[in-house]
Amino acid sequence: MSELPTGVQRREFDGTERLATQGEPVYGEPTDVQQTESAAANQNSESSEDGEWRAWNPNRSKLGAMLELGMDTGLAGGETVLYLGAASGTTVSHVADFAGPTYAVEFAARPARDLLEAAESRDRLFPLLKDARKPESYAHVVESDVDVIVQDVATRGQARVALENRRFLADDGRLLLAVKARSEDVTREPTAVFEDVQGELEEGYEVVEAERLERYHTDHLGIVARPK
Repeated sequence: MSELPTGVQRREFDGTERLATQGEPVYGEPTDVQQTESAAANQNSESSEDGEWRAWNPNRSKLGAMLELGMDTGLAGGETVLYLGAASGTTVSHVADFAGPTYAVEFAARPARDLLEAAESRDRLFPLLKDARKPESYAHVVESDVDVIVQDVATRGQARVALENRRFLADDGRLLLAVKARSEDVTREPTAVFEDVQGELEEGYEVVEAERLERYHTDHLGIVARPK
């Protein structure tokens, strides 16, 4: 079981130990206000401003599932992150709670509005209404040599999206990719789809770890990779 990033803890919610980050709630997740207030009384003011601890639901978050399964994401806390497929902010809000500058790319206008709301209380979260398949459209905003790319896009050509965005990743950075088999080809067996995606990824990445996310997400594969 890999270590959790600084800023991510296992805390008890309703008698169950779950992953949690400290920040403003976003999607109706349980929070632990009482523990936060107690901790704030014994810590400096900077810690108390971080907000309450909020449960990170792995059933609604592919990255949360990867952490729950003990995958070696390489996340330590404080990284610069490019998040592709941010949707309404469910996962990227947790990321921004413990990471450094977090660029959140979302193409659809409706979830992007919710993403903007999630960013209001997070000064490290930068929403971008852009298409992850067209990285040139946000290259002037996203800094070079980001530490981590997190990708969770529901589209064909998921490997190609990762390859096109490799330009932003530092030489020692990591790609954390959630492959959705049914978005690639609903007619094929997921195992065959996953093999094809990993094969295409090898044009620019070395796959370090791959694990099915079935416990939390049907027909999904979690991939940790680093640039070649």
